[in-house]
Formats: sequence, C-alpha cells, structure tokens
Amino acid sequence: MADSLYIGSLEKGSGKLVVTLGIMEMLSRRVERLGFFRPVVPGNGNFDNDISLIKHRYHIHLTPQQMIGITHEQARNLLAEGDERRLYRTIVSKYREALDQTDFLLCEGPNISGLSEAFDYDISIRIARELGTPTLYVSSGHECDMEDIIRNIQMADNTIAQHHCDLLAIIVNRVAPNILVQVTESLTAHFDQKYLISVLPEVDSLRQPTMEDITSALGAKYFSGAKNRLLRDVGNITVAAMSINNYLRLLKEDDLIITPGDRPDIILATLAAIISKTCASAAGLILTGGILPSASMQNLLKGMKESTIPIYSVATDTYRTAMQASEVPGVLRATNEKKIAKALGMFESHVDTEALEQKIVHTVPIVISPLMFEYSLFKRAKTIKQHIVLPEGDDDRILQAAEILRLRDVVDLTILGNEEQIRNRSAQLGLKLQDVAIIDPHTSNLRENYAQTLYTLRCHKGMTQDFAYDRITNVSYFGTMMVHENMADGMVSGAAHTTQHTIQPAFQLIRTDPNVLMVSSVFFMCFDTKVLVYGDCAVNPNPDSEELAEIAISSANTAAMFNIHPVIAMLSYSSGASGQGSDVDHVRKAVAIARKRRPDLNIDGPLQYDAAIDPTVARKKMPDSKVAGRATVLIFPDLNTGNNTYKAVQRSSGAVAIGPILQGLNKPVNDLSRGCSVADIINTVAITAIQAQATQQKN
Repeated sequence: MADSLYIGSLEKGSGKLVVTLGIMEMLSRRVERLGFFRPVVPGNGNFDNDISLIKHRYHIHLTPQQMIGITHEQARNLLAEGDERRLYRTIVSKYREALDQTDFLLCEGPNISGLSEAFDYDISIRIARELGTPTLYVSSGHECDMEDIIRNIQMADNTIAQHHCDLLAIIVNRVAPNILVQVTESLTAHFDQKYLISVLPEVDSLRQPTMEDITSALGAKYFSGAKNRLLRDVGNITVAAMSINNYLRLLKEDDLIITPGDRPDIILATLAAIISKTCASAAGLILTGGILPSASMQNLLKGMKESTIPIYSVATDTYRTAMQASEVPGVLRATNEKKIAKALGMFESHVDTEALEQKIVHTVPIVISPLMFEYSLFKRAKTIKQHIVLPEGDDDRILQAAEILRLRDVVDLTILGNEEQIRNRSAQLGLKLQDVAIIDPHTSNLRENYAQTLYTLRCHKGMTQDFAYDRITNVSYFGTMMVHENMADGMVSGAAHTTQHTIQPAFQLIRTDPNVLMVSSVFFMCFDTKVLVYGDCAVNPNPDSEELAEIAISSANTAAMFNIHPVIAMLSYSSGASGQGSDVDHVRKAVAIARKRRPDLNIDGPLQYDAAIDPTVARKKMPDSKVAGRATVLIFPDLNTGNNTYKAVQRSSGAVAIGPILQGLNKPVNDLSRGCSVADIINTVAITAIQAQATQQKN
C-alpha cells in the first residue's frame, strides 16, 4: 500500500477541500495514524482553514506546524532570491518528517487562486513530483461545458505526464447537475482505461458563504444579535438604500443586508421581518461607514439580543463592502457540521470509494526525486553519526559544503590544511566552521606515527622512512591514514585532485575487502523521478568477464545499501541473441558468471541501453526478459563507454550525478569530480557516512 497520496489541481475554484474531506473520511476507517500535510499554505502560516478542519475532525496528532511545508511568504522570498531548490528541499524535508510520524499521509496541494505570479502555473504538480507520491487530480467543472472539461483534463494529463507523476484518479468537481450524466459517460469513454474517473455535481449550498465566512473575510466587528447563527448560508447580497416599502418588497430569504449604520428604519424593518409570517428572513446585517445606530436604538437591540439575526459593522462604505462581500467564497469550516455532512454525503454518493481505496492500497510508489533521495541520504547518515575527513581545505567548495553539513548535523568533520589560512578564508566567505576540526599534516603531532605506519605498510615496495615522512604530508595520504587508524570513518576527496591521486593511497593503505575481487565504482544518476546506478564509470578501463561480473555484484550490493532494488542490466551494443562478436560474447560470459555466483540477483544481458530502461522498447526487443525495461543498475562493458555515457546523460538530461562512489574497499574512500558542485560534495559525504555505517555493522 502507498503510504501517501497527493491531491493536486491546476485550476482555480476546483473545490479541492471537498475531495480532501471525502478521502480523509474514507482513509480514517482503515488507517490508525492518519496524517495531513500542506506543502504551501497562504500568508504567513499562522492559520490555515484546511489544516484546522482536518485536524479538528480527524484528531490528527501532528501539530499545525508539522503539517505545513512552507508559507507563501517564505516561498516568494526564496523565489525572489533565485533559490528554488531550497524551496523544494524545505517542502520535501517537512513532508518526510510528517510521513515518518504517520502510517498514511494525505497531502493537499496549494490553492491556485491564492498563489502570486511568482509561482509557476504547474507548481502543484511539480511538488507532487518532488515528493514522489501517487497523485489524485481535481478538475473544476464550474461554468464549463463538455468540451471545456475534456480540454482541461487533457491539459492537466499532459502536464502530469511531463513531470512523470503517478496519477491514480481524476475527480471533476462542481459540474452543472443537468450535464452530470453526459460528462460522466464522456469522461469514462475518454479516460477510464487510464484512470479512475469520478464526477461531482455543483452543490449551491457548498459554494454559498455563511455569515461567518463573510464577517471573517471583511474583518467585521460584532455589534449585536445572536452569534450562534453565523453558520447560516447567505443566499444573496442586498444593499438596502431605498425606502422601507421597496426594501421589504425586494427582501429574499437568507439575504445578507448591507446598509449604512445611520438607517434605523432598515434595521427595524429587517428585525420585524424575522417574526413576520409573510416576510422573508435575512441571514444578517452589516452596518457600513463605521457608523453605529443611536444610543436608544442600541438599547433596543440589546434587549432582543438572542432573538435577532447577527449584526456586524465595518468601516468601509456601502458600495465597497457589498463588492467585497460578493467575492467571498463558501468555506468548509470545522465548526459547520451541517455543511461538512452535506459535502461528505455528496462525495460518497458520486465516488466509488471502494474502487478508489483499492487503487491506493495496490499502488506501490515508483517515483523518487533527487531531493527525496538526498533527504533519505541525510536521514540515514544522521542515525549513527560518522566522522569524515576532507583533505582539500584549500578549496572554497569544500569549506562551503562543510558549513552546510555541520548546520544540518549530518556528520562530524575534519578538514586538512593550514589552519590559519582555512580560518581566514572561511571568514572571508562568511562561513561558520568553529566546531570543525582542522589538522595541518605538516605540523600535526600525528605525523611521526603516521609516517612510521606508512613505512611499515610499504617498505616491502622499497619505501624508505625518510620518503614516508615526506609522503605523509600529502593530504590524500594523511586523510587515508586517518581512516586506516580509525581516527575517521571515511574520506571524501577529488575536488582539486585527480582520481588517481585520491584512490591510490586507499589501494595501498585501506586495501580491498577480502570478500571482493576488485575495487570498482558507481554513479547515482538522479533523474526527475528515479535514481539509477551506473557502474563502472571511473576506475576499471577494460574489465574482463570475471571482473565485469564482480562489478555487477558490487553495484547491486551498493544499490541495495541505498534502498534501490537492484535489477541489473549488463549493457552492450546488442540485445539478447541479436548480435555476434567478441564484445557481446564478453558480456554474455559475465552474465553467466554473475548468475552463478549470485543466483538471487535479477540480472540479464547483453542489453542495449534503451531496452534496459524503456518498457516500450523492451517489449519489442526482449519481451521475455524480467530485467528489460525495469533496470535500476546498469553495468557498462568498459570505462570508455561508461564514463562518456554518464557525462552525456548528465549534461543532456539535467540528471544529478553523484559519484564516483568507490565499492570494494575495507573502509569507504570516495572520489569527487574536479567539476563538482557544493551539493555534490554534500551528497558524497552523506553516502560515505552510510557506507561507513554498513562497514561497522559488517565488522
């Protein structure tokens, strides 16, 4: 069963809250720890009606702040600063925190009508993609004919497909009752094979505002009358500026009367109509212009307080008040049980809740965004905090990454380099690294012991003690020795050094795990909606079949370590038995070796890249393969192919490439690309910490 559902809309006035309420009612019967979350809430987040309603009715244990991702104000500021990634990272982080405390989390997307021009049209669906949760789309049928409704859904369907969201169902709300059957039949014919379709009618009483809605929206002040009648629906807004004769003739049931505060005749006539059996009864009175009735009139009203309609006052003039009141929509509030009951009754009458529930139950989320993957890395790294050494203290990116890692409390850090220079440069960059240890290999009291250990380990290769004493001042050797001597749990380097410079000390000091044949590498390729594992794109130039099988097995183990189910495709220039030649035979042999060593793994090849990841191509080229079209781990036949492919995919698709991540060492040491970003460093450090945790558990 999915552990969350996202309710989104790209249209104004879709009545999304009615759908949210109906689904919460449905889920509350099945889920014990049910949660609710809004990724973006209006204003400054002090109050959100949807959160208030859902929390009150379903006794959600999360606090209101735990149910909010980010406010409109915060989001606008981040977008103005050009920091869109931080906006989505904040939402993802808050969502995951809420999800971890619930058995099921219902997410209600932002209200389009409340968003400013700073937000993109498709922000609601983009949020769904980043969260990686199955989605239910709500479309508005308000004042739409059949063609409008179909066109709106097709546009939404295209947008959702572009963002690769997992769409479960579509609900069209607020459809005119006279075309309800026609719309239902037409939509079923158009979309029923793809999605579960439901159509809800427009219900006048749900869209009508109450006295509470209007007085709250206008900021009106209570003057007199019964406060317990604020939940009465307002039928029409009536401006009373005429004589009593004409006014009473035009008065209709449930009207909200707006009149200047110095019209006692209108006030008295309205109150008289309440007790008359031949006149309509108004829903309430709003007195305008900041004018209150005379003292004698106030005394009269005070004596009949409980038997009259609610009377409020505003400072604005009659015309402006009437215009503002007419624009107030009906709101489902926690206090209005009658309206809630009507909304639930309508939802359950027109939605196949059993089919929708089954759809949710049998959906396994398949989407994972780069931000969601990043969050999972940080969360796991924090569980058992590790100590990571960063040898390249003279690189600004390393210092910037170090500050973020400490602020987010992901790992403990040691940076290598001249302490005075590093502290000065950090101050120039405005960074706070006071609690990060800095060691200078040239002056450290560890130098003597480390040099002796290096000599002991490498003297059989002709290394002298003097050379070892000099060599240990090399930051890569010193950092690797810290890992070897258990003064650090892992090392990340390569931002300013070559791969050879980074990994050679690891081969010499930390060495290969006795259970693997060789050290290899993978990249985590983070696409919009999935994470693939590429191996080996950094270390082994021309692996033979035995080595290629080892790379596949190690890559599968790494994928599983990071909760990516390994489905391994061994790549070549042909698929199945279609190609001949030594290169293809080389891959076939590797597949056979890997299957024999690890029969539990789902592995196939040779496969072309498109057949490995595209289900449509897979059905044509390899219809009987359990890997084709589903691969999550892709093993390239040589370094030339792998390195060029990962870079081409990264640059042309915009995928985030994390790595290379080394696999097969006794303790984790990882290499960075010299073109790496601060985010790349942060992610690689988190991955190294998780590898260190796994190493400790194994030992």
